[in-house]
Amino acid sequence: MLYRVRHITTYDYAKTVLSSQHVLRLRPRLTDNQVCSSSEVAMTPGPRRRNARDDYFGNRMEIVTLEEPHSQLIIDAQSVVRVVKRRPRDLENTMAWEAIGDALSAARSDGEIDAAQFMFDTPLTRAEQDLVAYAAEDFAPDRPIALAARDLMHRIRRDIKYKPGVTDVSTPVDRVLQIKAGVCQDQSHVMLAALRARGLAARYVSGYLMTRPPPGRPKLQGADQSHAWVSVWCPPIGWIDYDATNGLLPDDEHITLAYGRDYADISPISGIMLGGGEHEVDVSVDVAPVEEANAA
Repeated sequence: MLYRVRHITTYDYAKTVLSSQHVLRLRPRLTDNQVCSSSEVAMTPGPRRRNARDDYFGNRMEIVTLEEPHSQLIIDAQSVVRVVKRRPRDLENTMAWEAIGDALSAARSDGEIDAAQFMFDTPLTRAEQDLVAYAAEDFAPDRPIALAARDLMHRIRRDIKYKPGVTDVSTPVDRVLQIKAGVCQDQSHVMLAALRARGLAARYVSGYLMTRPPPGRPKLQGADQSHAWVSVWCPPIGWIDYDATNGLLPDDEHITLAYGRDYADISPISGIMLGGGEHEVDVSVDVAPVEEANAA
């Protein structure tokens, strides 16, 4: 499937921003089932300087500097991305979950070395609650890791209700488990914490998800979503993605933007500014097959 993605972020500041610097991760990355054929990021006002490079995790990032005073900033990212269906994965023939920690501790291959860095807690995935006990029945002895991760995904979807507005980007896992609610970012952080508590490797994935309107209803402009899910190291297959928000294994309707240890590693937009004071943020995302976008 060929998609056109448009992600517009508008900042309205209470006071004039004299200058600012931002880190942008808005260009979809290359994956085993995805290729980004074009990507442009426009800004109003335009930046004085911009520098593009890959970050530590291989995500495309830009560092932009604005020196023109402004009370509003618009960042308009547009990409064309081809996503193909993933090959069928034999979840039952993945390694027993309890053997993976030992294999990663003695990492020898490039894949194992890469996976091992995603075994450890981060400030956003650290928890005081006993997450080993939380999902104990999903991790029976000798259970294939891909099946255990699938059941954990469904457990989190049942236990952590999707409810916007009750958390923010800094909400810790313990708080999410306490209120039993949050958004895709929170559900992903809980899943990461539970997997890492068992010595397993899992990474945070940011991206986009095409949403479908109810039958007979038009698709609303800007109604698609920035999304987050989890990727789990499942040898011998490798990385397998799990979407706890929707209770499914992502396929060709999920568009990958970036990989990291948690949200803080790969926030789409971050930065510092001189001035500005309080501000409001409006985000609009549209994901459409190219044929549909051209017809519009």
